[in-house]
Amino acid sequence: MLTVPQKGLLRIQPGAPGTFDQPVDGTTLYRYWGAHLVTGGVRFAVWAPNAREVSVISDSNGWTAGRDWLHSSDTGVWHGTLQNLTPGTRYKYAVRTHSGHLLEKADPVGFYFERRPQTASVVWSLRDFAWRDGDWLQRRATTDWMRTPLSIYEVHLGSWRRPKDGRQFFNYRELAHALADYVTELGHTHVQLLPITEHPFDGSWGYQTTGYFAPTSRFGAPQDFQ
Repeated sequence: MLTVPQKGLLRIQPGAPGTFDQPVDGTTLYRYWGAHLVTGGVRFAVWAPNAREVSVISDSNGWTAGRDWLHSSDTGVWHGTLQNLTPGTRYKYAVRTHSGHLLEKADPVGFYFERRPQTASVVWSLRDFAWRDGDWLQRRATTDWMRTPLSIYEVHLGSWRRPKDGRQFFNYRELAHALADYVTELGHTHVQLLPITEHPFDGSWGYQTTGYFAPTSRFGAPQDFQ
């Protein structure tokens, strides 16, 4: 069951499989909403307080609304677990309004999206990535940043450098190495990326966010960005 505590933050009560008993704010919604792989399937949750009904349309059901229903709650969150979905499955939410209109919406809390101009969300797992930044985290914790020189290089990954092999963009992994070498040579200490979340139009430089917790698929998969 979903309830809203007095401070206005979403709390998911204990007892239901795969849920948590802690409040969240906007920066941690990805832990609760979106598509999460669980034993035997995928748990979906989306906030649609003014919807009459919500179902999941996907590769697995022929993109047919009304087959895989989500359940409503008193907080406006629609949720449910669908069996036998796997990473890579494309999906959207089919939202029926009270006026009877059927809207197909991508998941604003999805982890991965089709490459534009396609707009579906993609079921994806972030569990298997092995972080290797322990040494850097230790240095960060022991550095006096108020007394350390700082020079930030701001960059748009899509236009900073282009491949010469016919591809439109480099992969995140390629960009990471090339960009680090470049800014180090220039004497900068940090890199600031222009918006990197999913967006539909290249010319916006990322300032049209459609996937708030997904690095854009233009440059690769989430693990490439990690």
